[in-house]
Amino acid sequence: QVQLVESGGGLVQPGASLTLSCTASESISSINAMAWFRQAPGKERELVAAITSGGGMNYADIVVGRATISRDAAKNMVFLQMRRLKVEDTAVYYCSADKDCTGYGCYKTRGKYWGQGTQVTVSS
Repeated sequence: QVQLVESGGGLVQPGASLTLSCTASESISSINAMAWFRQAPGKERELVAAITSGGGMNYADIVVGRATISRDAAKNMVFLQMRRLKVEDTAVYYCSADKDCTGYGCYKTRGKYWGQGTQVTVSS
C-alpha cells in the first residue's frame, strides 16, 4: 500500500499561483501513474493532471496551460503547479498513485491509493 501526503494548499486570490506537493511512502519510479485529482463541494472527484512512470503527462482541459505536473523521483515527490487560479479552482486536491494501470490507461488513471487531500480556496 502506498501512503501519500499532500501539502501546499491554502487561500489565494484569483490570478495567483500555487504549488501543491505530494510525498509518497515508496519509490514513485515503481508506480505506473501519479496524479492529482480535485473535488469541489457537490461535485464528483475529477482528474486534474497525471504523470506516468515514463514521464508522460496528461492534463484536464480545464487546466491546460495553467497547470504543470512534475516529479522528483529522488525524493519520491510529485508536484502540481497551478497558475492564474480561478474561483472555480476551489476544491480539495488529492494526490493519487496507481500501480495497476497500463499504457494509455495511465494517462487517464482513476487512482488507487489516495492522500488525505489539501484544500485550495481561491477567493478575493
